[in-house]
Amino acid sequence: MVRGSMPSQRERRGALSRAGWMVMGKGAGPSALEVGKILAVFLYLFPAVSLQCKILKCNSEFWAATTGSEPEGDVEFCTALRAYNGCVRRTARTCRGDLAFHLAQHGIEDLMSQHNCSKEGPTTPPRTKPPPPPTRPLPPQTHGDDPDGPDGPEVCHYERSLPRHSAPPNYTHCGFFGDPHLRTFTDDFQTCKVEGAWPLIHNKYLSVQVTNTPVIPGSSATATSKLTIIFKNFQECVDQKMYHAETDELPAAFADGSKNGGERHGANTLRIIEKVPGQHVEIQARYIGTTIVVRQVGRYLTFAVRMPEEVVNSMEDQDNQDLYLCLHGCPNNQRIDFRTFRAHAAESQARGRARPGSPGSPPQPGFTYQAAVAKCKERLPVEDMYFHSCVFDLLSSGDINFTLAAFYALEDVKVLHSHKDKHHIFERDPRSGTAGLQGSYSALVLLLSLLASVLWTEGCSTHL
Repeated sequence: MVRGSMPSQRERRGALSRAGWMVMGKGAGPSALEVGKILAVFLYLFPAVSLQCKILKCNSEFWAATTGSEPEGDVEFCTALRAYNGCVRRTARTCRGDLAFHLAQHGIEDLMSQHNCSKEGPTTPPRTKPPPPPTRPLPPQTHGDDPDGPDGPEVCHYERSLPRHSAPPNYTHCGFFGDPHLRTFTDDFQTCKVEGAWPLIHNKYLSVQVTNTPVIPGSSATATSKLTIIFKNFQECVDQKMYHAETDELPAAFADGSKNGGERHGANTLRIIEKVPGQHVEIQARYIGTTIVVRQVGRYLTFAVRMPEEVVNSMEDQDNQDLYLCLHGCPNNQRIDFRTFRAHAAESQARGRARPGSPGSPPQPGFTYQAAVAKCKERLPVEDMYFHSCVFDLLSSGDINFTLAAFYALEDVKVLHSHKDKHHIFERDPRSGTAGLQGSYSALVLLLSLLASVLWTEGCSTHL
């Protein structure tokens, strides 16, 4: 656990069940209105599982009830919450298995507790509302608004907060890109289906969810079209912040329009940097030693993160972490054996047939096997897993932009992965369990070096 990071009882009460997301309350930061808006916006971003589920209608009504003017104290805010609760309860039969439904249930319970709202009481505002209070002047600018200002207390710097004589932290990397391909924190490389919404990361400090949609109708080839990141509020460092990106919308700010961690002393230890407008964003969360890179390549998003091993494993005991993809990988029934697919593609070309589609789909027009290999070689000369993923994506989708997706994924590894010798991952031979040609050569060189060292030592001993 990060030093000094034990969550308070109030924060624990705000955790939203096993779905993997959190809706924090008023705390030391946002007002009641802002808390409600955060909850409503957050829930609005998650699509319903069934068209019959009307949870988004409830979210919209709650948003409308708290937009335009600040509810006059907890009385009116509680009224809006009770109305929201009633609406959510009426959707229970059709929304039972929906993520947004369960988030709303727990979020309402948490907010009612924080504002001492009774479950019994009026659920509609009075017919005549007094005019809204005059607009309050903006607070004076603080160092938290200045990207070049002070960085805040020591606890807001991950490495500084570690014990003085402790070993340097071990940083790990996870990447998610293409059709899609997953590189886990343990350097396992997988090709997956995972259509729909899936959690990439969920720990005490942040949660990441991706939504994957079909690249070609009728094909199992999918790619990431939406990505949501929740940075949970943390001591005096940062307020809760949400970042949401989707196709053709890669913002350079959090959902509330800010570019840092809010108004707390360590706000500048969380910030967004726009590298290339609309194409490349970097999020630095120094209070947890984490860097996130989000890109749009073609019509789809890529994700890469550098995170200390301690933060990776900082999970609540009661959380169900089976679907934490960056840590545990894709479920077995969601993985694709691209070797069989690749062999089929090469065989089809050798027989003069059109290239195959993605596994289980009919043939689609596009790259031949040799053309895909040649195109991927232009940017990925080393035949590692990034190269093979590039070939797979061109064959399964026909979208040339996936070449760039694999290229940038490898470039992000070179920046974010702390071990240079692990930048490339080579294909393993399923028959022998050993790495491919390049990996076997490296292992042979190491073995010969050790053998020479042993022989030299024994020779010296003999002469002595």
